[in-house]
Amino acid sequence: MTTAPSDGPAEPRPEPVSDSVPGLLPGTRRALLRRLAVGQADGRAPSMTGAVVRDGRQVWAEVRSSAVDGPDAGGPDAGGDPVGDAESCGAVQYRIGSLTKTFVAVLVMRLRDEGRLCLDDPAGRHLDGTPVPDATVAQLLAHSSGLAAEPRGPWWERTAGTLRPEPSDLFGDRPQRLPAGRRHHYSNLGYAVLGALVERLRDGRPWDEVLRREVLEPLGMSRTTVLPVPPHTQGWAVHPWADVLLPEPAQDTGLMGPAGQLWSTVDDLCRWAAFLLRGDDRVLSAAGVAEMRTPAVPPEDEGWEGGYGLGIQLVRRGPLPGAGQRSGGRVLAGHTGSMPGFLASLWLDPEEDLAGIALANCTSGPAIGGIAADLLEIVADREPRIPAPWRPLPGPPDEALLALTGPWYWGAKPFALRLLAERALDLTPLTGTGRASRFRAEADGTWTGLDGYYAGETLRVVRAADGTVSHLDLGTFVLTRGPYDPAGPVPGGVDPEGWRV
Repeated sequence: MTTAPSDGPAEPRPEPVSDSVPGLLPGTRRALLRRLAVGQADGRAPSMTGAVVRDGRQVWAEVRSSAVDGPDAGGPDAGGDPVGDAESCGAVQYRIGSLTKTFVAVLVMRLRDEGRLCLDDPAGRHLDGTPVPDATVAQLLAHSSGLAAEPRGPWWERTAGTLRPEPSDLFGDRPQRLPAGRRHHYSNLGYAVLGALVERLRDGRPWDEVLRREVLEPLGMSRTTVLPVPPHTQGWAVHPWADVLLPEPAQDTGLMGPAGQLWSTVDDLCRWAAFLLRGDDRVLSAAGVAEMRTPAVPPEDEGWEGGYGLGIQLVRRGPLPGAGQRSGGRVLAGHTGSMPGFLASLWLDPEEDLAGIALANCTSGPAIGGIAADLLEIVADREPRIPAPWRPLPGPPDEALLALTGPWYWGAKPFALRLLAERALDLTPLTGTGRASRFRAEADGTWTGLDGYYAGETLRVVRAADGTVSHLDLGTFVLTRGPYDPAGPVPGGVDPEGWRV
Protein backbone atom coordinates (compact mmCIF):
# COMPACT_ATOMS: atom_id res chain seq x y z
CA MET A 1 0.00 0.00 0.00
CA THR A 2 1.47 3.32 -1.07
CA THR A 3 1.15 6.31 1.21
CA ALA A 4 2.26 9.54 -0.41
CA PRO A 5 3.94 12.19 1.73
CA SER A 6 1.74 14.90 3.12
CA ASP A 7 1.85 18.41 1.68
CA GLY A 8 1.25 19.92 5.09
CA PRO A 9 0.34 19.19 8.69
CA ALA A 10 -2.26 16.55 9.43
CA GLU A 11 -5.83 17.68 9.92
CA PRO A 12 -6.89 18.08 13.55
CA ARG A 13 -8.83 15.29 15.17
CA PRO A 14 -12.59 15.89 15.46
CA GLU A 15 -13.19 18.17 18.42
CA PRO A 16 -15.38 16.92 21.27
CA VAL A 17 -18.81 18.42 21.63
CA SER A 18 -18.31 18.64 25.35
CA ASP A 19 -15.26 18.14 27.54
CA SER A 20 -17.53 16.37 30.02
CA VAL A 21 -17.98 13.38 27.70
CA PRO A 22 -15.84 10.58 29.17
CA GLY A 23 -13.47 8.39 27.16
CA LEU A 24 -13.81 4.65 26.81
CA LEU A 25 -12.68 2.18 29.45
CA PRO A 26 -9.43 0.28 28.82
CA GLY A 27 -11.27 -3.03 28.47
CA THR A 28 -13.57 -1.57 25.85
CA ARG A 29 -10.65 -0.13 23.90
CA ARG A 30 -8.89 -3.49 23.91
CA ALA A 31 -12.05 -5.24 22.69
CA LEU A 32 -12.33 -2.71 19.86
CA LEU A 33 -8.68 -3.19 18.91
CA ARG A 34 -9.09 -6.95 18.92
CA ARG A 35 -12.16 -6.77 16.66
CA LEU A 36 -10.30 -4.58 14.20
CA ALA A 37 -7.22 -6.82 14.34
CA VAL A 38 -9.29 -9.98 13.75
CA GLY A 39 -11.08 -8.28 10.86
CA GLN A 40 -7.82 -7.22 9.22
CA ALA A 41 -6.11 -10.57 9.76
CA ASP A 42 -9.00 -12.88 8.82
CA GLY A 43 -10.00 -10.63 5.92
CA ARG A 44 -6.36 -10.41 4.73
CA ALA A 45 -6.60 -6.64 4.27
CA PRO A 46 -3.36 -4.72 3.60
CA SER A 47 -4.69 -2.17 6.08
CA MET A 48 -7.85 -1.51 8.03
CA THR A 49 -8.81 1.59 9.99
CA GLY A 50 -11.67 1.77 12.46
CA ALA A 51 -13.26 4.45 14.62
CA VAL A 52 -16.15 4.99 17.02
CA VAL A 53 -18.17 8.17 17.52
CA ARG A 54 -20.18 8.74 20.68
CA ASP A 55 -22.14 11.83 21.72
CA GLY A 56 -20.88 13.73 18.71
CA ARG A 57 -17.16 13.09 19.16
CA GLN A 58 -14.59 10.54 18.11
CA VAL A 59 -13.81 8.39 21.16
CA TRP A 60 -11.61 5.74 19.54
CA ALA A 61 -9.60 5.21 16.35
CA GLU A 62 -7.03 2.60 15.40
CA VAL A 63 -5.31 1.11 12.36
CA ARG A 64 -3.98 -2.35 11.58
CA SER A 65 -1.57 -2.70 8.66
CA SER A 66 0.50 -5.41 7.00
CA ALA A 67 3.40 -2.95 6.69
CA VAL A 68 6.30 -3.02 9.12
CA ASP A 69 8.62 -0.27 10.26
CA GLY A 70 12.16 0.16 9.06
CA PRO A 71 14.01 0.12 5.73
CA ASP A 72 12.38 -3.17 4.70
CA ALA A 73 8.86 -1.86 5.21
CA GLY A 74 7.86 -3.11 1.80
CA GLY A 75 6.55 -0.54 -0.61
CA PRO A 76 4.09 -0.81 -3.47
CA ASP A 77 5.17 -4.27 -4.54
CA ALA A 78 4.71 -5.66 -1.05
CA GLY A 79 1.48 -4.01 -0.15
CA GLY A 80 3.52 -1.56 1.57
CA ASP A 81 4.14 1.71 3.32
CA PRO A 82 2.61 2.15 6.77
CA VAL A 83 -0.54 4.21 7.14
CA GLY A 84 0.70 5.41 10.50
CA ASP A 85 -0.41 4.83 14.05
CA ALA A 86 -3.66 5.64 15.82
CA GLU A 87 -2.67 9.29 16.16
CA SER A 88 -2.02 9.84 12.45
CA CYS A 89 -4.23 7.32 10.68
CA GLY A 90 -7.20 9.65 10.80
CA ALA A 91 -5.80 11.90 8.05
CA VAL A 92 -5.11 9.11 5.51
CA GLN A 93 -7.60 8.87 2.66
CA TYR A 94 -9.38 5.71 1.57
CA ARG A 95 -11.92 5.50 -1.21
CA ILE A 96 -15.40 5.20 0.33
CA GLY A 97 -17.48 4.01 -2.64
CA SER A 98 -21.22 4.12 -2.10
CA LEU A 99 -20.96 6.14 1.10
CA THR A 100 -20.83 8.89 -1.54
CA LYS A 101 -24.57 8.36 -2.00
CA THR A 102 -25.31 9.65 1.50
CA PHE A 103 -23.62 12.95 0.58
CA VAL A 104 -25.58 13.29 -2.66
CA ALA A 105 -28.80 12.53 -0.80
CA VAL A 106 -28.12 15.39 1.62
CA LEU A 107 -27.69 17.76 -1.35
CA VAL A 108 -31.10 16.66 -2.65
CA MET A 109 -32.72 17.11 0.76
CA ARG A 110 -31.30 20.64 0.91
CA LEU A 111 -32.94 21.42 -2.43
CA ARG A 112 -36.21 20.09 -1.03
CA ASP A 113 -35.94 22.28 2.06
CA GLU A 114 -35.27 25.33 -0.14
CA GLY A 115 -38.42 24.64 -2.17
CA ARG A 116 -36.46 23.93 -5.37
CA LEU A 117 -38.06 20.51 -5.66
CA CYS A 118 -40.49 18.15 -3.92
CA LEU A 119 -39.58 14.56 -3.18
CA ASP A 120 -42.75 13.50 -5.01
CA ASP A 121 -41.74 15.40 -8.16
CA PRO A 122 -41.19 13.19 -11.21
CA ALA A 123 -37.57 13.36 -12.32
CA GLY A 124 -38.67 14.48 -15.78
CA ARG A 125 -39.97 17.73 -14.31
CA HIS A 126 -36.41 18.83 -13.63
CA LEU A 127 -34.29 16.83 -16.10
CA ASP A 128 -34.73 16.46 -19.84
CA GLY A 129 -33.89 13.14 -21.42
CA THR A 130 -33.91 11.03 -18.24
CA PRO A 131 -34.91 7.42 -19.01
CA VAL A 132 -37.24 7.37 -15.98
CA PRO A 133 -39.15 10.66 -16.31
CA ASP A 134 -42.04 9.41 -14.19
CA ALA A 135 -39.94 8.07 -11.31
CA THR A 136 -40.01 10.45 -8.36
CA VAL A 137 -37.04 12.03 -6.65
CA ALA A 138 -37.84 9.98 -3.54
CA GLN A 139 -37.83 6.76 -5.58
CA LEU A 140 -34.42 7.61 -6.99
CA LEU A 141 -33.13 8.28 -3.45
CA ALA A 142 -34.57 5.01 -2.14
CA HIS A 143 -33.59 2.81 -5.12
CA SER A 144 -37.18 2.09 -6.15
CA SER A 145 -37.12 3.90 -9.52
CA GLY A 146 -36.72 0.63 -11.40
CA LEU A 147 -33.53 1.82 -13.13
CA ALA A 148 -30.89 -0.73 -14.07
CA ALA A 149 -28.26 -1.35 -11.43
CA GLU A 150 -25.27 -0.38 -13.59
CA PRO A 151 -24.49 1.80 -16.63
CA ARG A 152 -23.89 0.20 -19.99
CA GLY A 153 -20.42 -0.69 -21.22
CA PRO A 154 -17.49 -2.25 -19.36
CA TRP A 155 -17.30 -2.39 -15.57
CA TRP A 156 -17.70 1.30 -14.76
CA GLU A 157 -15.78 1.20 -11.48
CA ARG A 158 -12.57 0.10 -13.26
CA THR A 159 -12.89 2.20 -16.42
CA ALA A 160 -12.45 5.91 -17.03
CA GLY A 161 -15.49 8.15 -17.02
CA THR A 162 -14.34 9.52 -20.38
CA LEU A 163 -15.83 6.36 -21.91
CA ARG A 164 -19.26 7.81 -21.05
CA PRO A 165 -18.93 11.55 -21.61
CA GLU A 166 -22.66 12.26 -22.12
CA PRO A 167 -25.68 11.28 -19.97
CA SER A 168 -27.09 9.28 -22.87
CA ASP A 169 -23.91 7.17 -22.80
CA LEU A 170 -24.88 5.77 -19.40
CA PHE A 171 -28.11 4.09 -20.44
CA GLY A 172 -28.49 0.91 -22.41
CA ASP A 173 -31.37 -0.19 -24.60
CA ARG A 174 -33.49 -1.11 -21.59
CA PRO A 175 -32.53 1.28 -18.79
CA GLN A 176 -35.68 0.72 -16.74
CA ARG A 177 -35.80 -2.88 -15.57
CA LEU A 178 -38.77 -2.67 -13.18
CA PRO A 179 -41.88 -0.47 -12.81
CA ALA A 180 -41.12 2.65 -10.77
CA GLY A 181 -42.17 2.46 -7.14
CA ARG A 182 -42.92 -1.26 -7.06
CA ARG A 183 -39.80 -2.75 -5.49
CA HIS A 184 -36.38 -1.96 -4.13
CA HIS A 185 -33.71 -2.45 -6.79
CA TYR A 186 -30.33 -0.96 -5.97
CA SER A 187 -29.26 1.37 -8.77
CA ASN A 188 -25.94 3.12 -9.14
CA LEU A 189 -27.45 4.72 -12.24
CA GLY A 190 -30.12 6.35 -10.08
CA TYR A 191 -27.49 8.33 -8.22
CA ALA A 192 -25.90 9.46 -11.47
CA VAL A 193 -29.34 10.89 -12.29
CA LEU A 194 -29.53 12.56 -8.86
CA GLY A 195 -26.09 14.09 -9.35
CA ALA A 196 -27.28 15.55 -12.66
CA LEU A 197 -30.40 16.82 -10.88
CA VAL A 198 -28.28 18.65 -8.29
CA GLU A 199 -26.20 20.24 -11.05
CA ARG A 200 -29.31 21.29 -12.98
CA LEU A 201 -30.91 22.98 -9.96
CA ARG A 202 -27.62 24.59 -8.86
CA ASP A 203 -27.24 26.50 -12.13
CA GLY A 204 -24.90 24.02 -13.77
CA ARG A 205 -22.27 23.89 -11.02
CA PRO A 206 -20.63 20.43 -10.70
CA TRP A 207 -22.14 18.29 -7.95
CA ASP A 208 -18.81 17.94 -6.17
CA GLU A 209 -18.33 21.71 -6.09
CA VAL A 210 -21.81 22.09 -4.62
CA LEU A 211 -20.96 19.40 -2.07
CA ARG A 212 -17.76 21.13 -1.03
CA ARG A 213 -19.36 24.54 -0.57
CA GLU A 214 -22.65 23.50 1.00
CA VAL A 215 -21.68 20.47 3.09
CA LEU A 216 -17.99 19.68 3.44
CA GLU A 217 -16.73 23.15 4.31
CA PRO A 218 -19.42 23.87 6.94
CA LEU A 219 -18.73 20.51 8.60
CA GLY A 220 -14.94 20.91 8.51
CA MET A 221 -14.45 17.91 6.18
CA SER A 222 -11.48 19.23 4.20
CA ARG A 223 -10.05 15.74 3.59
CA THR A 224 -13.09 14.47 1.66
CA THR A 225 -12.44 14.87 -2.07
CA VAL A 226 -13.41 13.43 -5.47
CA LEU A 227 -9.80 12.61 -6.34
CA PRO A 228 -7.15 11.32 -3.90
CA VAL A 229 -5.04 13.90 -2.10
CA PRO A 230 -1.89 12.76 -0.22
CA PRO A 231 -1.62 11.03 2.12
CA HIS A 232 -3.86 8.35 0.63
CA THR A 233 -3.82 4.58 0.36
CA GLN A 234 -3.31 2.38 -2.68
CA GLY A 235 -6.15 -0.01 -3.42
CA TRP A 236 -5.30 -3.70 -3.74
CA ALA A 237 -6.85 -6.98 -4.82
CA VAL A 238 -5.76 -9.91 -2.66
CA HIS A 239 -5.49 -13.26 -4.41
CA PRO A 240 -8.17 -15.63 -3.09
CA TRP A 241 -5.82 -18.63 -2.76
CA ALA A 242 -2.44 -17.02 -2.06
CA ASP A 243 -1.15 -14.14 0.04
CA VAL A 244 -0.16 -11.98 -2.90
CA LEU A 245 -1.44 -8.62 -4.13
CA LEU A 246 -2.47 -6.91 -7.34
CA PRO A 247 -2.84 -3.11 -7.54
CA GLU A 248 -6.29 -1.84 -8.51
CA PRO A 249 -6.77 1.20 -10.76
CA ALA A 250 -8.32 4.31 -9.22
CA GLN A 251 -10.40 5.77 -12.03
CA ASP A 252 -12.22 9.08 -12.19
CA THR A 253 -15.68 7.72 -13.00
CA GLY A 254 -17.01 10.96 -14.45
CA LEU A 255 -20.80 11.09 -14.66
CA MET A 256 -21.04 8.04 -12.39
CA GLY A 257 -19.16 9.92 -9.65
CA PRO A 258 -22.26 10.56 -7.48
CA ALA A 259 -22.62 6.79 -7.08
CA GLY A 260 -19.20 6.18 -5.52
CA GLN A 261 -16.38 8.57 -6.38
CA LEU A 262 -15.43 10.13 -3.04
CA TRP A 263 -12.26 9.63 -1.01
CA SER A 264 -12.28 10.40 2.70
CA THR A 265 -10.56 9.79 6.02
CA VAL A 266 -11.67 8.22 9.24
CA ASP A 267 -11.56 11.64 10.94
CA ASP A 268 -13.79 13.22 8.31
CA LEU A 269 -16.19 10.27 8.44
CA CYS A 270 -16.44 10.71 12.20
CA ARG A 271 -17.64 14.25 11.51
CA TRP A 272 -20.07 12.89 8.91
CA ALA A 273 -21.39 10.28 11.34
CA ALA A 274 -21.99 12.94 14.01
CA PHE A 275 -23.89 14.98 11.43
CA LEU A 276 -26.03 12.03 10.30
CA LEU A 277 -26.91 11.37 13.94
CA ARG A 278 -27.59 14.92 15.09
CA GLY A 279 -27.96 17.14 12.03
CA ASP A 280 -26.47 20.60 11.68
CA ASP A 281 -28.67 23.56 10.81
CA ARG A 282 -25.94 24.94 8.54
CA VAL A 283 -26.40 21.86 6.33
CA LEU A 284 -29.55 19.89 7.21
CA SER A 285 -31.64 19.87 10.37
CA ALA A 286 -31.88 17.00 12.83
CA ALA A 287 -35.41 16.38 11.54
CA GLY A 288 -34.04 16.21 8.00
CA VAL A 289 -31.43 13.56 8.74
CA ALA A 290 -34.00 11.61 10.79
CA GLU A 291 -36.27 11.66 7.72
CA MET A 292 -33.42 10.20 5.66
CA ARG A 293 -33.09 7.37 8.19
CA THR A 294 -36.80 6.47 7.95
CA PRO A 295 -37.59 3.37 5.82
CA ALA A 296 -38.81 4.41 2.38
CA VAL A 297 -39.13 1.01 0.66
CA PRO A 298 -39.55 -2.58 1.85
CA PRO A 299 -36.44 -4.76 1.75
CA GLU A 300 -35.97 -7.62 -0.68
CA ASP A 301 -34.65 -9.88 2.05
CA GLU A 302 -37.18 -12.47 3.24
CA GLY A 303 -36.33 -11.91 6.88
CA TRP A 304 -37.10 -8.20 6.56
CA GLU A 305 -33.94 -7.42 8.46
CA GLY A 306 -32.81 -4.58 6.20
CA GLY A 307 -34.20 -1.75 4.17
CA TYR A 308 -33.47 1.64 2.68
CA GLY A 309 -34.41 5.19 3.53
CA LEU A 310 -33.62 8.33 1.53
CA GLY A 311 -29.99 7.67 0.66
CA ILE A 312 -29.45 5.68 3.86
CA GLN A 313 -29.24 1.91 4.30
CA LEU A 314 -31.00 0.31 7.27
CA VAL A 315 -30.24 -2.97 8.99
CA ARG A 316 -31.62 -4.74 12.04
CA ARG A 317 -29.26 -6.74 14.22
CA GLY A 318 -30.82 -9.00 16.81
CA PRO A 319 -34.38 -10.21 17.35
CA LEU A 320 -37.21 -8.90 15.20
CA PRO A 321 -39.91 -6.83 16.95
CA GLY A 322 -43.09 -8.42 18.23
CA ALA A 323 -46.50 -7.33 17.02
CA GLY A 324 -47.19 -3.72 17.91
CA GLN A 325 -43.71 -3.08 19.29
CA ARG A 326 -41.85 -0.02 18.08
CA SER A 327 -38.54 -1.78 17.77
CA GLY A 328 -36.75 -5.08 18.14
CA GLY A 329 -33.03 -5.73 18.22
CA ARG A 330 -30.73 -2.89 17.26
CA VAL A 331 -31.72 -0.87 14.20
CA LEU A 332 -28.70 0.68 12.48
CA ALA A 333 -28.62 3.29 9.74
CA GLY A 334 -25.74 4.19 7.47
CA HIS A 335 -24.14 2.78 4.35
CA THR A 336 -21.55 0.38 3.04
CA GLY A 337 -19.29 1.11 0.10
CA SER A 338 -16.92 -0.64 -2.26
CA MET A 339 -14.75 0.32 -5.21
CA PRO A 340 -11.94 -1.73 -6.76
CA GLY A 341 -9.30 -1.85 -4.04
CA PHE A 342 -11.46 -0.44 -1.24
CA LEU A 343 -14.19 -1.31 1.24
CA ALA A 344 -15.95 1.08 3.61
CA SER A 345 -18.76 1.01 6.14
CA LEU A 346 -20.41 3.50 8.48
CA TRP A 347 -23.23 2.48 10.81
CA LEU A 348 -25.23 4.65 13.22
CA ASP A 349 -27.35 3.84 16.25
CA PRO A 350 -29.46 6.97 16.82
CA GLU A 351 -30.85 5.68 20.12
CA GLU A 352 -27.31 5.35 21.51
CA ASP A 353 -25.97 8.43 19.65
CA LEU A 354 -23.21 6.09 18.53
CA ALA A 355 -21.46 5.24 15.26
CA GLY A 356 -18.91 2.70 14.05
CA ILE A 357 -16.67 3.15 10.99
CA ALA A 358 -14.37 0.71 9.20
CA LEU A 359 -12.21 1.27 6.09
CA ALA A 360 -9.97 -1.19 4.23
CA ASN A 361 -7.87 -1.01 1.07
CA CYS A 362 -8.79 -4.29 -0.58
CA THR A 363 -11.42 -5.25 -3.14
CA SER A 364 -12.88 -8.15 -1.16
CA GLY A 365 -12.26 -10.29 1.88
CA PRO A 366 -13.23 -8.51 5.10
CA ALA A 367 -16.91 -8.38 6.07
CA ILE A 368 -16.52 -4.63 6.46
CA GLY A 369 -20.17 -3.90 7.27
CA GLY A 370 -20.16 -6.39 10.11
CA ILE A 371 -16.89 -5.05 11.46
CA ALA A 372 -18.19 -1.46 11.65
CA ALA A 373 -21.41 -2.66 13.29
CA ASP A 374 -19.44 -4.78 15.76
CA LEU A 375 -17.31 -1.80 16.78
CA LEU A 376 -20.48 0.13 17.54
CA GLU A 377 -22.05 -2.73 19.46
CA ILE A 378 -18.95 -3.39 21.56
CA VAL A 379 -19.27 0.11 22.97
CA ALA A 380 -23.06 -0.06 23.30
CA ASP A 381 -22.95 -3.40 25.13
CA ARG A 382 -19.93 -2.75 27.36
CA GLU A 383 -20.69 0.89 28.12
CA PRO A 384 -24.44 1.50 27.74
CA ARG A 385 -25.33 5.12 27.26
CA ILE A 386 -26.07 7.06 30.43
CA PRO A 387 -29.32 8.94 29.85
CA ALA A 388 -29.55 12.67 30.27
CA PRO A 389 -31.07 13.78 33.60
CA TRP A 390 -34.85 13.99 33.73
CA ARG A 391 -36.08 17.54 33.58
CA PRO A 392 -39.62 18.91 33.80
CA LEU A 393 -41.19 20.50 30.75
CA PRO A 394 -40.25 24.16 30.30
CA GLY A 395 -42.74 26.90 31.09
CA PRO A 396 -46.07 26.72 32.90
CA PRO A 397 -48.17 23.62 32.13
CA ASP A 398 -51.11 23.83 29.74
CA GLU A 399 -54.01 22.75 31.95
CA ALA A 400 -56.15 21.74 28.97
CA LEU A 401 -53.42 19.42 27.71
CA LEU A 402 -52.77 18.03 31.19
CA ALA A 403 -56.46 17.16 31.39
CA LEU A 404 -56.07 14.97 28.30
CA THR A 405 -53.32 12.82 29.78
CA GLY A 406 -53.84 9.48 31.48
CA PRO A 407 -55.76 6.37 30.50
CA TRP A 408 -57.87 6.11 27.35
CA TYR A 409 -59.58 3.04 25.93
CA TRP A 410 -59.98 1.81 22.38
CA GLY A 411 -62.88 -0.50 23.08
CA ALA A 412 -61.56 -2.44 26.05
CA LYS A 413 -57.88 -1.94 25.26
CA PRO A 414 -56.17 0.49 27.69
CA PHE A 415 -53.71 3.12 26.50
CA ALA A 416 -51.81 5.87 28.28
CA LEU A 417 -51.58 9.34 26.77
CA ARG A 418 -48.58 11.35 27.91
CA LEU A 419 -47.65 14.98 27.32
CA LEU A 420 -44.20 15.70 25.83
CA ALA A 421 -42.29 18.87 25.02
CA GLU A 422 -43.70 21.32 22.47
CA ARG A 423 -47.26 20.04 23.03
CA ALA A 424 -46.40 16.64 21.55
CA LEU A 425 -48.24 13.53 22.74
CA ASP A 426 -47.26 9.89 23.22
CA LEU A 427 -49.80 7.07 23.07
CA THR A 428 -48.68 3.74 24.54
CA PRO A 429 -50.60 0.49 25.17
CA LEU A 430 -50.76 -0.44 28.85
CA THR A 431 -51.23 -4.18 28.41
CA GLY A 432 -49.79 -6.65 25.94
CA THR A 433 -48.95 -5.34 22.51
CA GLY A 434 -50.65 -2.55 20.65
CA ARG A 435 -50.31 0.41 18.36
CA ALA A 436 -47.97 2.89 19.96
CA SER A 437 -47.19 6.22 18.35
CA ARG A 438 -45.92 9.71 19.02
CA PHE A 439 -47.82 12.75 17.75
CA ARG A 440 -46.67 16.19 16.65
CA ALA A 441 -48.86 19.18 17.56
CA GLU A 442 -50.28 21.15 14.62
CA ALA A 443 -51.34 24.79 14.47
CA ASP A 444 -55.02 23.85 13.98
CA GLY A 445 -55.23 22.07 17.34
CA THR A 446 -54.82 18.54 15.98
CA TRP A 447 -51.86 16.16 16.19
CA THR A 448 -50.14 14.13 13.46
CA GLY A 449 -48.74 10.65 14.05
CA LEU A 450 -44.97 10.34 13.64
CA ASP A 451 -44.35 6.60 13.75
CA GLY A 452 -45.88 3.16 13.90
CA TYR A 453 -49.36 2.35 12.64
CA TYR A 454 -50.56 5.93 13.09
CA ALA A 455 -47.75 7.64 11.15
CA GLY A 456 -49.38 10.46 9.19
CA GLU A 457 -52.80 9.94 10.80
CA THR A 458 -54.64 12.73 12.62
CA LEU A 459 -55.53 12.75 16.30
CA ARG A 460 -58.41 15.09 17.22
CA VAL A 461 -60.00 16.01 20.50
CA VAL A 462 -63.79 15.95 20.10
CA ARG A 463 -65.80 18.04 22.53
CA ALA A 464 -69.43 17.88 23.59
CA ALA A 465 -71.81 20.82 23.23
CA ASP A 466 -70.88 22.06 26.71
CA GLY A 467 -67.16 22.15 25.83
CA THR A 468 -66.15 19.09 27.81
CA VAL A 469 -64.04 16.42 26.13
CA SER A 470 -66.21 13.67 24.66
CA HIS A 471 -63.57 11.41 23.12
CA LEU A 472 -60.47 11.23 20.97
CA ASP A 473 -60.75 10.53 17.25
CA LEU A 474 -57.63 8.82 15.93
CA GLY A 475 -57.95 8.12 12.22
CA THR A 476 -61.69 7.31 12.81
CA PHE A 477 -60.93 5.13 15.85
CA VAL A 478 -62.73 6.33 18.96
CA LEU A 479 -60.90 6.42 22.30
CA THR A 480 -63.01 6.95 25.41
CA ARG A 481 -62.23 7.51 29.08
CA GLY A 482 -63.69 4.15 30.09
CA PRO A 483 -63.68 0.73 28.43
CA TYR A 484 -66.60 0.77 25.97
CA ASP A 485 -67.80 3.87 27.76
CA PRO A 486 -71.58 4.13 27.18
CA ALA A 487 -71.27 7.91 27.44
CA GLY A 488 -68.96 7.97 24.41
CA PRO A 489 -69.92 7.59 20.75
CA VAL A 490 -68.66 4.01 20.44
CA PRO A 491 -69.29 2.82 16.86
CA GLY A 492 -72.00 0.18 16.91
CA GLY A 493 -73.14 1.30 20.36
CA VAL A 494 -72.71 -0.37 23.74
CA ASP A 495 -75.07 -3.08 24.98
CA PRO A 496 -77.51 -1.32 27.35
CA GLU A 497 -77.19 -4.08 29.92
CA GLY A 498 -73.52 -3.27 30.28
CA TRP A 499 -70.77 -5.54 31.54
CA ARG A 500 -71.89 -8.86 32.97
CA VAL A 501 -70.63 -12.03 34.62
